[in-house]
Amino acid sequence: MLIAREGDWLSATIGEEVVMMSATSGEYIGLNSVGSRIWELIEQPRDIGELCTCLEAEFDIAPADCAREVEGFLTELEQHRAIRR
Repeated sequence: MLIAREGDWLSATIGEEVVMMSATSGEYIGLNSVGSRIWELIEQPRDIGELCTCLEAEFDIAPADCAREVEGFLTELEQHRAIRR
């Protein structure tokens, strides 16, 4: 299943973090360095396996932990209507 950005979210990078705003709702989201990297990676649709492969190499995280954390983060983005699966 591919994960892709959704909606009219504008984003700006501040250091290693990203601040996002929905132009329609005015809702804001702040992403830490890992969340920012995920947002960057899904600029092109990817599946969760591809995301985890990249993140495991970059952040030295175990595969099971990565899958669990990424799934939780994606669920949060989905609740904000920032992604689609």
